[in-house]
Amino acid sequence: MKNNYNLAIIGLGQIGNYLYNEINKKKSDIENKTGKKIKIVAISAKNINKKRKFSVPKSIFYKDPLQIFKNEKIDILFECIGLSDGISKQVVETALRNKIHVITPNKALLAKHGDDLSILAEKNKVNLEFEASVAGGIPVLRTIKEGLATNKINKVFGILNGTTNYILSEMENSNQSFDKVLQKAQKLGYAEPGNPKLDLNGFDAFAKVRILSALAFNNRISKNKCIMEGIEKIELKDIEIASQLGFRVKLLGISEVINGQLFETVHPSLVSKKTYIGNVNGVMNAVIIEGKPVGQSVLQGEGAGPGPTSSSLLSDLLSILRGNIKYPFGISNRKRKLIKSFNNENYTNSLYLRFDVRDKQGVLSSITNRLAKYKISVKRIIQTPDKKNKKATIVIITHKTTEINARNCLSLFKKNKNILKFPTLIRLYN
Repeated sequence: MKNNYNLAIIGLGQIGNYLYNEINKKKSDIENKTGKKIKIVAISAKNINKKRKFSVPKSIFYKDPLQIFKNEKIDILFECIGLSDGISKQVVETALRNKIHVITPNKALLAKHGDDLSILAEKNKVNLEFEASVAGGIPVLRTIKEGLATNKINKVFGILNGTTNYILSEMENSNQSFDKVLQKAQKLGYAEPGNPKLDLNGFDAFAKVRILSALAFNNRISKNKCIMEGIEKIELKDIEIASQLGFRVKLLGISEVINGQLFETVHPSLVSKKTYIGNVNGVMNAVIIEGKPVGQSVLQGEGAGPGPTSSSLLSDLLSILRGNIKYPFGISNRKRKLIKSFNNENYTNSLYLRFDVRDKQGVLSSITNRLAKYKISVKRIIQTPDKKNKKATIVIITHKTTEINARNCLSLFKKNKNILKFPTLIRLYN
């Protein structure tokens, strides 16, 4: 077995640049733990002259990452660009075909092309490692692949996006609006300064759910149409009312097998302040795994940022250096199956419904009558008048109902002139 490994890092953004520094700083520590010597022989980014926290040498810089494969002998490649297609996919495919191990934090790439890339890795007997793609520094994927390998897992859920968790927590703590807290998150580096859309609309968390499903249930990455909602419609008044009711709003990612069918979703949820998940605040992530015979396992930690992400990337590096050649998704691709999709229309929850209405007689009864028509029974009503503006806020907590029932019922409120905007719906986490 060889003792010297050549490394390349493609993408020198926050994560790639931090990783470059960490590898150089920890070379001797890595050698002590693995008996292997490592050397970064190539780096690539769009612009060598861009101002970076840690300086990088021009002598090993390539503007075109594909040129690296022609000029250098690479053993392990880090892909830190982060695109779901394009150059990210091209670089990873080229590396795997050339029998080069790949380590990436790119959840968008894995959620879209993970099956094909894992087939390539298996065929060429190299590793495709992606611990950092889910929950940053928390070793959740390795826990599922190795620590819980003999357990039958039936559910994985939790808070999978640090940006949204920070925003929701900070809205509650500071009593500030969504927009103001988002600006604060951007200044602190918790949210993308330009376009934080993929965090806010639930896409980031949903890509992680797809990866968790594939590992937990030994299935191929699903392409099923699922419920994916973000936090953009959550207002400060929702946070305040939830708190009065003993709840917090959390963006949850959920993956479970129900009666042999795969159910995946990301959406805001009201969770009790008395629960564990209701007390995971700030930029923290938390993943809860339910299986037999282990029961419930909880993993919590910082889920974003260059530090936690680099921790997982280096964990993957050490695994490769120790000679752990393994299947990317825990078992051979030939044995992975495609689990039938659960019908989302049958997803049942109690609901929090907020109506902003004209303060007129008969408005409340028209709402409850409409709910009754769809057999949605009311558990609790909170009515807050705004007499100065002749408006009112009505919040209704319902008993459990199905997704299709709720959608069909709420669609009728679009035509009601006394309801000032479409109702806000937040599911209560069961």
